[in-house]
Amino acid sequence: MTNNSAITNHNDCPGEPTLRVLTVKWAPQILRHTMDGSIRFSTLLKAMPQANKQSISAALDKLEENGFIQRTIVKQKPLHIEYNITERGQSVIQVFKTISLLPPIA
Repeated sequence: MTNNSAITNHNDCPGEPTLRVLTVKWAPQILRHTMDGSIRFSTLLKAMPQANKQSISAALDKLEENGFIQRTIVKQKPLHIEYNITERGQSVIQVFKTISLLPPIA
């Protein structure tokens, strides 16, 4: 059995900031939807009908602020915003894929 007494405060964990972002409601789903390319806010709303505008917006803000997605203003008529996954976001997707292949914890 491993003794984890060396970590007295979970904030000492180097992965804590990333986990804090990825545990924001709807963040993993948003990353999954951006894997296939640019996506608009309205498309995210349709793809995640159980989510509301405020929670999706908050998750997008947090993901963008931490470099997991990029927000682009497309200056066409009509003006719109698209979201794309970044290289950092892609690396997190790889972690999600690896975790999903692990057997369940007994």
